[in-house]
Amino acid sequence: MTTAAIYLAHLNPMTRAHESIISMLKQEHRVYVFPVRFIKDGREINTKSFPFSYELRKSMVESVFGDSVSVLPDYTFYAPYIKYMPPLLSSRSWKLRNQIIAQIKEEKFVSYTGDKAERLMLKAYRLNPLKADRLEISASSVKEELYRQAIEGGNDEKWRDKVPEPVAEIIKKNWDVIEKFARMEDGTMRKVGMKFPKEGYK
Repeated sequence: MTTAAIYLAHLNPMTRAHESIISMLKQEHRVYVFPVRFIKDGREINTKSFPFSYELRKSMVESVFGDSVSVLPDYTFYAPYIKYMPPLLSSRSWKLRNQIIAQIKEEKFVSYTGDKAERLMLKAYRLNPLKADRLEISASSVKEELYRQAIEGGNDEKWRDKVPEPVAEIIKKNWDVIEKFARMEDGTMRKVGMKFPKEGYK
């Protein structure tokens, strides 16, 4: 019987580490990728930490894996995000969990994270996390190199080796996104180990 694998991720942008994780999960599971979204008044909120829209991140995954994995928009926080706090005690956080599970067709499922704290959270939400180690190449380091190139100019694309080639092409085609956020303050805050846009939190 096929088991589903739920991968909740930021994918800002998709890196070679994300590619390795999805490839590993595909070996034994039907993979569902849920890029996180933050919605306020019907529009997605993006920040320096979360520059790429859901549609761009979906296209990044599909450029590498085609339709062999499912990319879905149900990992969505609706403003005010404070209503999802505190985790586990908030009824809205459980509604989000059930919103994700509703998309899984298989009877049995597991979830993935390389972070120990996140694994405990997934376990508390009964999402059956796999034991796994965090892989190298963080999206944060890739973003730093993208923003550095946008500010300093030139053709030194150090970031390019850290993302799959089709993803690099998507980033280049949408370079205006990088230029938009490169010089901005980061409108992101951290609450209980989770990152949220400041806009829409309260």
